[in-house]
Amino acid sequence: VQLQASGGGLVQAGGSLRLSCAASGRTFSNNAMGWFRQAPGKEREFVAAISRSGGSTYYQDSGKGRFTISRENAKNTVYLQMNSLKPEDTAVYYCAAGRICNSGNYYYSRYYDYWGQGTQVTVSS
Repeated sequence: VQLQASGGGLVQAGGSLRLSCAASGRTFSNNAMGWFRQAPGKEREFVAAISRSGGSTYYQDSGKGRFTISRENAKNTVYLQMNSLKPEDTAVYYCAAGRICNSGNYYYSRYYDYWGQGTQVTVSS
């Protein structure tokens, strides 16, 4: 699976962005999908994840109520809608895919097998 993230950019605090991650290959629907982010000088952290069917979603506490993850298996694409953005959301955002079955594993990068190249999100105050 190859992943291509897009949709990042510069936005003012309170604004919105929609990230997309397009996957190649026929096995997209077999993979759970996740979004992670990494700010300068910080470790990569979990943002959101969605199950293979899209029936279950998981969020980091700081994103709950502001971020929404969704997927369109017919288009091999996963999205991250980000609203009410804050300067602390500034980071490179990465999409990832993995064959995750245990709900407790969605939050950890080590369970994802494939990663996109990242897209920069910058939120100005």
